[in-house]
Amino acid sequence: MRADDDERARSRLFVYGSLLDARLRRRLLKRDVVTVPAILRDYERRQATYFFIVKRPGSVVAGEELRDLTDHDLAALDLYEEVPQLYTRQLIEVEIAGGAREHCWVYLPRRC
Repeated sequence: MRADDDERARSRLFVYGSLLDARLRRRLLKRDVVTVPAILRDYERRQATYFFIVKRPGSVVAGEELRDLTDHDLAALDLYEEVPQLYTRQLIEVEIAGGAREHCWVYLPRRC
């Protein structure tokens, strides 16, 4: 990943659960954010108390990529997602419309 790609990746987040709700995001971030439909290949979405994803070859998780997030935005979302107690935030590759692949953050469960 080139330095400018890495910088863009760090301002994006793939969401697949409660953060798909624009009203919730607006409440947490105090603003609207740009979103694009995205999929995460080889993962499966599950739900216990909270939504989470696990590695599963051949599966696909549909979600959205949030774009142009600030460090303040990510800190607010980390607090909501209870990082590091419940989730970790890691860089991952997602597929957006037209098949383009991009790197972005995703919340992964600490334990399943």
